[in-house]
Amino acid sequence: MPRLQLGDWINSGVNWLRDNLSWLFDFISSVVQGMYDGLNTVLSGPEPLLFAGILALLAWWLRGLLPAVLAFLGFALIDSIELWGEAMNTLALVLVAGVITIVFAVPLGIWASRNRAVSAVIRPVLDFMQTMPAFVYLIPGIFFFGLGVVPGVVATVIFSMPPGVRMTELGIRQVDAELVEAADAFGTHPRRTLLRVQLPLALPTIMAGVNQVIMLALSMVVIAGMVGAEGLGSTVFQAISSVDVAMGFEGGIAVVILAMYLDRMTSALNQRVSPLARRALAKEKAKALSGLKVLHWRPATSVAMVGVVVLALVAGGMSMFGSDEKGPEVSANVGKGQSVNIGYINWDEGVASTFLWKELLEQRGFKPKVQSYDVGALYTGMAAGNIDFETDSWLPTTHASYWAKYKSKLENLGSWYGPTSLEVAVPSYVKGVKTLEDLEKKSSTFKKKIVGIEPGAGEMKLMQDKVMPGYGLNKNFSLVKGSTAAMLSQLDRSYAKKEPIAVTLWSPHWAYSKYDLVKLKDPKGAFGKGDRIDSLARKGFSKDNPQVAKWIKDFKLDEKQLTSLEAAIQDAGKGKEQEGVRAWLKKNPSLVNKLAPVPGGEQKGKDAGAAPMIGYFPWDEDIATTYLWKNVLERRGYKPEIKQYDVGSMFTGMSTGQVDVEFDGWLPVAQKQYWDRYKKNLVDVGSWYDKTSLEIAVPSYVKDVKSLADLKGKSGTFGGKIVGIEPGTGEMKLLKGQVLKQYGLDKEYKVSDGSSPAMLAELERSYAKKEPVAVVLWTPHWAYSKYKLTKLADPKQAFGASNQLHTLANKSFPKKFPEFNGWLKKWHMTEKELASLEASIQDAGKGNEEKGVQKWMDAHPGIVDKMAPVAS
Repeated sequence: MPRLQLGDWINSGVNWLRDNLSWLFDFISSVVQGMYDGLNTVLSGPEPLLFAGILALLAWWLRGLLPAVLAFLGFALIDSIELWGEAMNTLALVLVAGVITIVFAVPLGIWASRNRAVSAVIRPVLDFMQTMPAFVYLIPGIFFFGLGVVPGVVATVIFSMPPGVRMTELGIRQVDAELVEAADAFGTHPRRTLLRVQLPLALPTIMAGVNQVIMLALSMVVIAGMVGAEGLGSTVFQAISSVDVAMGFEGGIAVVILAMYLDRMTSALNQRVSPLARRALAKEKAKALSGLKVLHWRPATSVAMVGVVVLALVAGGMSMFGSDEKGPEVSANVGKGQSVNIGYINWDEGVASTFLWKELLEQRGFKPKVQSYDVGALYTGMAAGNIDFETDSWLPTTHASYWAKYKSKLENLGSWYGPTSLEVAVPSYVKGVKTLEDLEKKSSTFKKKIVGIEPGAGEMKLMQDKVMPGYGLNKNFSLVKGSTAAMLSQLDRSYAKKEPIAVTLWSPHWAYSKYDLVKLKDPKGAFGKGDRIDSLARKGFSKDNPQVAKWIKDFKLDEKQLTSLEAAIQDAGKGKEQEGVRAWLKKNPSLVNKLAPVPGGEQKGKDAGAAPMIGYFPWDEDIATTYLWKNVLERRGYKPEIKQYDVGSMFTGMSTGQVDVEFDGWLPVAQKQYWDRYKKNLVDVGSWYDKTSLEIAVPSYVKDVKSLADLKGKSGTFGGKIVGIEPGTGEMKLLKGQVLKQYGLDKEYKVSDGSSPAMLAELERSYAKKEPVAVVLWTPHWAYSKYKLTKLADPKQAFGASNQLHTLANKSFPKKFPEFNGWLKKWHMTEKELASLEASIQDAGKGNEEKGVQKWMDAHPGIVDKMAPVAS
């Protein structure tokens, strides 16, 4: 019978949905992520024990004093094992998934209960949803929503929905038919029958369904940890992949406590919302023994809610005012708080290099987030843009299949270690086994098995596809799939008992220093040549983070450095990887600046601590250069202050010493009158940009207007106005005082005063509508690259000769800031540099000038030393 290509059809369908409904998946992702982030912020904000008190108070209200005490003790235990944050992440995930599930499940159950055709259609769908292995839901979830919380929530919703639908339908169908008939007989509308008769009586069954939804959602959370969902699932997954008994037990006990609390509370909630359950509760209280009444007493709803509100307000106040936590030590704030997502495979060299870069990036002012993934999920996440980079790709052999599949969506940032080797290893006490060919003859010695690692690892694929068939091992050996930690654990047990064992290993690995092992030779070259360890990143990472990308491209560790780093992390213990990295860096203090150099960032200027007052105009070139110098000066230890002025105020302030310096003096023409008036109290530090011009510009679609003379007689075309900028600028004074008069335009046109942003906004509106407009402009300006404009020729040279951009300062500036003055004298920018700096600031947007400058500086890593050199 020919093979039915069902899997290929499903794969094609998933690809079609991803390509054509990406807008829908993006919307769902935004909604779900927003719900999770909001709820997680609320749950994680308060002090742990105070929030535990709130949860205990809810338990007291729902179940009584003893459950409340036990609930508090359980959550206190979670806090004591340092898993509070993960527990709150998990609780947020469960609640979000539970709410979404109930919103869909209850209406579907009601519909199915009132329509047997709908019930017949839904039943097999629910069977499919409930019996399909939960892991399978994660695969399309990754394709549609990437890695993280959202695919975990979506998979959880699908997995936990069936009992909600089934129990709702069952509850309504079980309502006594005579009661429904009685309601109908009295003329009750079907909707009121549903709301007033069926739902209240079915509520206990529906609430049981809600309880099951919550429980299934919690069971799915652990699986969601495999795709990067935060919380206890990630902790348990990491413990499983590293066979860490302590971590696994602690994560497991935290899950159990959450499960018991949610189970008991959702079960007890039925007693508060169901009329039948409230009657049963009243009978239970009446039968309680007099001596034990205190254990059965529960606060009234109003009292409980007041208590919750008071505790919540106290918790909010403590989290707002009481936090004294210090962030990581920042030695050079290059990142300015920018987040970076780093993924890693739970292999020793991957853990070591990842947490090393986490520490380095934190010291450079970034906010890195690290997350462990399976190999396949790691590559998929990078290709989708959910992960920025990772440092443990074994190429060109081990991870060849993943690289071939995703290389069009990835960047290779270079290798940092090599060559490596893949091999099968056996203890040295196993005699007569030196090569893979020898292994084939001794299958009984090794109980016909080779202990492997993660099934998705490239080495395992090579073993299955090439090595075992190449040496005939597939006939007599089975390859045991598990994890690296499981393999090492089995190796340790067998080695202690002197039992024969064959394991998949690689070099470098600390196991070779701990155990006396033999690397089996590979005479046929089935494993291929030695790999190198490469760092890979998502497409576009180098453009978005040029400084980090450059650091990683230059990253190198030798065998001694890598093995000593791995040893330091091993000594620190699980969960303390970064502490191990910090201990290692203390022994290698020069490596921070070597691995993540900040050009000039560690060098302070001779006048470090000085605080020059820098003024600027709201013009693009002045904003760009002012924020650029602010960044450079801060790196040199200065404390600059910047403030915006109009032209007249700027020159007045500089002449009186209120402003020390500014970088946008248009001389010798545009600002000549201000210079002539105040020059006795000012100093011209020098020009940093040449070949400027002042002009009037019109869109290119305005025909027959090529010069200022062509404007004459066409005031009707332009509404009788020329759109100007700030009235105090030299260009505006020149235009009104000289240019219009020389061309006979002063009686025909009115120059509107305003601002540069207002002029540009008017230009953009008119350009979009193809309306004629004449605006005051100058060169250089980014508007000429954004719009097709005509610079009106000035044959009479009424605007005067070309200007230069000068740095002007108060006359005391050279003595007050001699080092800064020296830098400014030698400073010069090209047209390309200035234009790219202005563009970077424009892209960053208003209020984000410093980010725009930082991004530009990252793309010009030597700019600080060039602008502000400090002798070493």
